[in-house]
Amino acid sequence: MVQCEMCGAETSSPKTIKVEGAKLDVCADCTDFGTEVKQTSSSNTSTKYSTGSSSSSGGQSGGSASGGTSSSSSSSSSQRRSDMFDDMDELATDYDELVRSAREEQGLSQSDLANELNEKSSLIRKIERGDTLPSDRVQSKLERFLEINLSAEGGSSEDSEWSGGSSSGSYTLGDVVKRKD
Repeated sequence: MVQCEMCGAETSSPKTIKVEGAKLDVCADCTDFGTEVKQTSSSNTSTKYSTGSSSSSGGQSGGSASGGTSSSSSSSSSQRRSDMFDDMDELATDYDELVRSAREEQGLSQSDLANELNEKSSLIRKIERGDTLPSDRVQSKLERFLEINLSAEGGSSEDSEWSGGSSSGSYTLGDVVKRKD
């Protein structure tokens, strides 16, 4: 027996309907709430992504073939895929202090710095307050003009704390969590 996804009633022969874009398996009483979806034969769906004929092997290989249909996807699955964030530098957590102190060292006001960078003084004010993050373009302008580096060096202390852990389970959740009692 299968449970109706609409009302929760037990049904032996569920029908698939579409309700506002969602496909639901429902009992005969709930079929009026949507439009019935015609089922394709199960042999077509199980062999779509697999070479095997059983539906259980189709489900297993369907996940691995979802990355692509070429043989290169299986060889690249052993190594981690490159992420666009891997190439990006992280902004230092104290970027606002770095910008403010560098500006003050050069004896510039916020509006003077904004004029030099061809930006609005309100943007400089928001960056120094920590209300907004500088865009990549503004970050590079600030770094060049103020001769500072706004990129985070290495990683945070939290990252280095975890990098030394072993896979033997030496860390437990209790070692890391700070409780509020």
